[in-house]
This record gives sequence, C-alpha cells and structure tokens, in this order.
Amino acid sequence: MLRIKEGFLLRRTGEEYIAVAFGEAGDSFNGMIRLNETGAFFWRELETGSTPERLVEKTLERYEGVDAQAAGRDVEEFLRSIAIALEDVPDD
Repeated sequence: MLRIKEGFLLRRTGEEYIAVAFGEAGDSFNGMIRLNETGAFFWRELETGSTPERLVEKTLERYEGVDAQAAGRDVEEFLRSIAIALEDVPDD
C-alpha cells in the first residue's frame, strides 16, 4: 500500500493544486509539486493509503470514457511523478 509521507501538505491555488513539504520532509525536498484536479484526486486517495489498482478503480468510477489500460498508465505516470512524497506501508 502506498501513502503520502508525513510532512507534505496539499493546497489549492486558483485552478491548480500545490503540494509542499514541511518539517523533516522539507529537509529532503524543498520544492513543490504542482497538480491538476485529477492529480489532487489521486493525492487525496493516497493520504489515507491506497494501491495502484485501487487508484485505477477509483479513476474508472469517477471519469466516464476512460478505459482500464489508459487509467493504469495514468496512475503509473502519476506515482512516478510524486515518488518523493510516497511511502510504502504494510497493508493493515
């Protein structure tokens, strides 16, 4: 299961979202991650923990006309782009 690391905060700024690191997370990452609406949707799912498969399922539920293969590619690309903010946690 993947989860957003402690020390990352998501904020909306106009039409986009920005994730910033603070505290200990800010020691290793002092930039920001810009996200669109879909990225923010994924981020919120990951705040409480999710799997790539579950993100694909949620994508298919939320967005009409998206097929599973495209959703899977989008989720993989997103996870790579925010890897600095992710931690792998054991399933409960």
